[in-house]
Amino acid sequence: MASQAAAATGLIGRTKDSSEGAAVGAMPGKPTGALRFGPFELDFDRYELRLDGRPVPLEPRTFDLIALLACNRGRTVTRDEIFRELWPGRFVSDAALSSQIRSARKALGDDGTRQAVIATVHGRGFRLRSNPDPDVAGSTPTTRHAPAQRHELLPCIAVLPCAPTGDDGRGAVIAEGLTEDLINALSRNRWMRVVTRNSAFALGRSGEPLDEVLDRLGADYAVTGSVRLAGDRVRAVFQVTQTPGLRCIWSERFDRPFRDIFDLQDELSELVAARIASQLGISEQKRAARLRPGSLGAWELYQLGSAEFYRFTGAGNRRCQELMRQSIARAPDFPEPYARLAYAMILESVYFDGPTDQTHLDEALRLADRSVMLDDQEANSFFALGRVQLARGEYGLAIDALETALELNPCHALSHCGLGDTLVSDGRPEAAIPCFERALALSPQDPFRWAFMSYRSLAHMFAGDCEGAVHWARSATLVPNAHYWARAKLISWLAHSGDLDAAHANVAPLKRGCPGFSREFARSRLFFVRDPSHLEFFLDGLRRAGVP
Repeated sequence: MASQAAAATGLIGRTKDSSEGAAVGAMPGKPTGALRFGPFELDFDRYELRLDGRPVPLEPRTFDLIALLACNRGRTVTRDEIFRELWPGRFVSDAALSSQIRSARKALGDDGTRQAVIATVHGRGFRLRSNPDPDVAGSTPTTRHAPAQRHELLPCIAVLPCAPTGDDGRGAVIAEGLTEDLINALSRNRWMRVVTRNSAFALGRSGEPLDEVLDRLGADYAVTGSVRLAGDRVRAVFQVTQTPGLRCIWSERFDRPFRDIFDLQDELSELVAARIASQLGISEQKRAARLRPGSLGAWELYQLGSAEFYRFTGAGNRRCQELMRQSIARAPDFPEPYARLAYAMILESVYFDGPTDQTHLDEALRLADRSVMLDDQEANSFFALGRVQLARGEYGLAIDALETALELNPCHALSHCGLGDTLVSDGRPEAAIPCFERALALSPQDPFRWAFMSYRSLAHMFAGDCEGAVHWARSATLVPNAHYWARAKLISWLAHSGDLDAAHANVAPLKRGCPGFSREFARSRLFFVRDPSHLEFFLDGLRRAGVP
């Protein structure tokens, strides 16, 4: 903590009993030891906020703000003081301060309406109350630690009213319908909390600044948008803003012909919901990575594991499994890490050098079943179950699970891809191709998009379209995080198309990606393929290309 905050309370160089609310050491300009208020404890040595002894996930600047207010408990800390302490020598907007206040309140179980812990002194600044209400402080579900109910772990998003432009009344009708449909579509993602329509509409139309609206709604993200009509064309623009900092993390424009209004709203709400879900996942992974290890809760561990998962490396997969098990240990009733762990185990068997024995597959099935048991309305749980069942050779059950996932959430791009892959394995490549088309349309920047393309190449090849197979396999290899299996498929399809020179040229990059790759290795990893002729066809292409 900076010297001004400590000097204001006369705490530098001496210690106070915790019953008086503070304990700081003699390090000039920076408190040490611990400071207690209500159920919370600030540990200056570990740079940690704890609630009843458990670390609370917190970003460094939010810690500094809470520390500044705590060291001046009962006194109003002016906005100018906060700016000087948190952003010395920098010019930042009022929105940045408002976002930090909101984050501090959230960490302390408070909000802008109750102000049970941090009070706003209008026109002056903020004050940490001398005696925070013990029945309120720490009660808001923000600590994300076990034991916790599932909703206590999840990020919150507010969809604010879409703004129509122009005098055409149709624009207002489309805008309001789009907002409602988008709330409904996003709500199908059970890993996020979506603010109700009435609350979002009431505050979204209040004219208050966005940061204050989000503070009152308790939202981590805001979706805003606009709709314009010009003749028979509709243009819709959407943005996602993240707090703190009111930073735009995603924006996209959609131009469509004006046709049946319900078809238009269905199409746009599903596309926007799928792309927002993908971006929020990436944003939450980055947020978790900024936290100190001691501040990680079940949700943050899950997100860090997901980031490792999407590296598509053997080491990343193993690290993912470790983090998922830690997340489960923190919150045993949190379904998402069970599903991700089950799928990581299957990818370990297929993509890397993990075990392929029945015991391994049985454990993956048990984890996927547990995820479904914890929440039978979660699409991702049924997706994981379907992928486990495919690896076990239970093709009909896999299709049933993936179709259930899509009934629960038609915007779940991974389930469209998984269903397509299973249909190919089941000998129905023509039926699979629309599944891959839908997956790519819903989430064109998905971390798994290389798989959407790579699996699609299988469908084209076994449907007799060699040119399409080569195109999609090559497209998959161009994605930065593409797994080496995508190149293996490209090599086989090029060989079968007669382009042996190109096939040979891709063997060296394949070996760089997987030095031990061989036809025998491929055979051992593709243990789940239903039709032996499909496996032999793939291996024959590798043989023609010179893969040992």
